[in-house]
Amino acid sequence: MAASVRNGITGGLPAEANAFVGRRDELLRISELLAASRLVTLTGPGGVGKSRLALRAAHAVRNAFPAGVWLVELSELRNPDLLTNAVAQATRLTEQTLLPLLDALCEHLAGAPLLLVLDTCEHVLGECARVVQELLARVPELRVLATSRQQLGVPGEQLLSVPPLPLGEHADAVALFVARASAALPSFALTDANRAGVAAVCARLDGIPLALELAAVRLRGFPLDRLIEGLDSRFDLLVSPARPRLARHQTLRTTIGWSHELCSPLERLLWARLSVFAGGWDVEAAEFVCHGGPLDAEEILALLASLTEKSIVIREDDGAAVRYRMLDTVRSFGAEWLDGLGERAAVRRRHRDYFRWIARQGEAEWLGPGQRMWAERLAAEHPNIRLAMEECLAAPEPETALELAGTLWFFWFACGFAEEGRGCLERALRRARGGGPEHTLALWAHRLVTVVPDDLDAAESVSAAYVWLAEERRLPVPALPLTGASLAVRGESARSAVLYGAASPWPGGGGGAEFFQLLTLAMQAYLLAGQGAFVRCAAVAERLRADCAKRGELWMRSWGEFFLALCALGLGRPDDGVRTAREALAAKWQVHDGLGAAAVTDLLVAAHAARGEAERAAQLLGVARRLWYATGLPRLGTSRTSVFRREYERRLRATLGEPRFTEAVRGGHALAPEAAVTLALGDTDRRRNA
Repeated sequence: MAASVRNGITGGLPAEANAFVGRRDELLRISELLAASRLVTLTGPGGVGKSRLALRAAHAVRNAFPAGVWLVELSELRNPDLLTNAVAQATRLTEQTLLPLLDALCEHLAGAPLLLVLDTCEHVLGECARVVQELLARVPELRVLATSRQQLGVPGEQLLSVPPLPLGEHADAVALFVARASAALPSFALTDANRAGVAAVCARLDGIPLALELAAVRLRGFPLDRLIEGLDSRFDLLVSPARPRLARHQTLRTTIGWSHELCSPLERLLWARLSVFAGGWDVEAAEFVCHGGPLDAEEILALLASLTEKSIVIREDDGAAVRYRMLDTVRSFGAEWLDGLGERAAVRRRHRDYFRWIARQGEAEWLGPGQRMWAERLAAEHPNIRLAMEECLAAPEPETALELAGTLWFFWFACGFAEEGRGCLERALRRARGGGPEHTLALWAHRLVTVVPDDLDAAESVSAAYVWLAEERRLPVPALPLTGASLAVRGESARSAVLYGAASPWPGGGGGAEFFQLLTLAMQAYLLAGQGAFVRCAAVAERLRADCAKRGELWMRSWGEFFLALCALGLGRPDDGVRTAREALAAKWQVHDGLGAAAVTDLLVAAHAARGEAERAAQLLGVARRLWYATGLPRLGTSRTSVFRREYERRLRATLGEPRFTEAVRGGHALAPEAAVTLALGDTDRRRNA
């Protein structure tokens, strides 16, 4: 699992948004602790800078971890049961797996030294401790750097308490304040005249980084002396004598409280309502969820801009979309105010209803030209979808949970979240009484994403048939069937949905009925391929591809291209097989179908071997192994289903010799995901479907 570069992310780490200041001793100590211990936890109060320190430390040590450094942000996670899913998602493990997810995760992470950074563990502490202990026991190459307000309590854990920044006129606290103040107000500079005043502000704020950053922004509207006066007069604001707090908590809380007091009433109201979002939001979501009463939807964009100016809200623009988020401590402050206003339940319901509407829109438009956009959008909104799902599951009416979980069939099935989808559907179905369209839809969706034991039998029989066929045609390497996971997850589960769902009308609306028709064509192609009827299979696959092309659809079309490539190999046309398989892979990568990408890469192994390109085939064999590991299905079909793979591995070894074969496979296996897919696509333009 080599580090990757995609969308501004290096390895599994986000780029640092601004200059890191100070903490030289702590960074050195973290490096020493990670060298000596497999679990290091940074502890300290909120706002003291644990998360930022962990990120800086992770960047500093990333060269020591050839398998990557991966950040798992837990602050947005509300349900501890989804912690393993969060780690899987952060490390790019596809959840379409026959193994229990934790087992699949252990398989996925094994192999080379890597570092997991688990950020903000305190609200899921028990589950975090359990998962970390299991991972450390089963993945010897793994090390973990965690941040939490309290220790995890796992054997072998080493603790580093993160203190506030050192104080004094030339200390780190002053350096941080000046850096953030000059970023907010370019004309600001540290001089002999203001140095003592800046040091006084830092001392008043106890050197707490978040408090310093919030105060520095205030220099846009206040001269330094007014800033000092404001801190002095408001230091005890919002501190309840009935609930005494630690001094550092009081300082941070009152600093945020002062920022809150300097907001207009509508800005405060929006801040409180925005606290219901998990992870982040866009303008449309904020307008829908946060409007009402004195706050008109038309005002929200301007208010968001104002809160961004005040550093309450963080604006993120990746070039394709603008999203907003809040730091966890700031969001928690807003959530307390929302509770005080008595609006929490109402705003959470609007949040739930908005994402139910998003799910319905995505389902209706999934089989169309917006498919890639919906895959990207729902991936970005995943934390909010989880939160909406939890709200539905907690609602007294079980129909809402059935409807949302069922409507998201395409997200669970096609975008790599089958394990989470199964859990949501099962919880929703347990609460339901039965009957009604929502129940029917949820049952269908559950069947679609659930793998049953018969799937493996089907995979084995088809693999055996293809080994026989390849021997008959005397191909250098047998033409690849739908092996392993692609048969088990895509094939038989889908066939069950077709066969058992055909007697009743499609339970959902929107794109579901069209998907049902396309899925039927895919299953026909699958069954014909299993019989070796390649000419008939190609005709069905071409119809599937054409029907998808009319709609501008990528994901099902890529399965049509997969079968066309498979047929080309079966008919002895490996050049056509390479070309069409590359088309399928380009589409699958765009819609984040990791499992499909692994299956197509297996086809490319066979196709290049059939063209006599043994070294390229061996490299792609390493790529395929890595992609299968990323799906959590590295050992699927270890009996008869492995006959096929063992056969073409044997032939490649014989052609190249053991040293060259091993070197080529190792080289492909070590590639980052983007580089691996680039290798597999050759000279093909990967953006043909953009």
